[in-house]
Amino acid sequence: MDCLFCRIVAGEIPATVVHETETTLAFRDIAPQAPTHVVLVPKTHTPHAVALAEDAQLLADLFAAAGEVAKAEGVAESGYRLLFNTGADAGQTVFHAHLHVLGGKQLGPLA
Repeated sequence: MDCLFCRIVAGEIPATVVHETETTLAFRDIAPQAPTHVVLVPKTHTPHAVALAEDAQLLADLFAAAGEVAKAEGVAESGYRLLFNTGADAGQTVFHAHLHVLGGKQLGPLA
């Protein structure tokens, strides 16, 4: 499979990993949109966020990992944004479900 995030999970492409569990991997975004910008992915290929509904435990694992990342990055108290982009019109460029953790500054409204 030629999925960028699957290749990162497999260790074929380097990434700055900040958190890892049995089912998830979190790494710094290469084009950060905020001082804290971490991408969380399930280790198994899932094409988009809605497909995660098929595995409630994996979805729970992603959100638990996001909370751990927010604590480790020092944004848990001040606030952070969790964001899924689903589909090309929403800005999804890698078609492997991924959750962005953004924080470290006041982010303002969406849109």
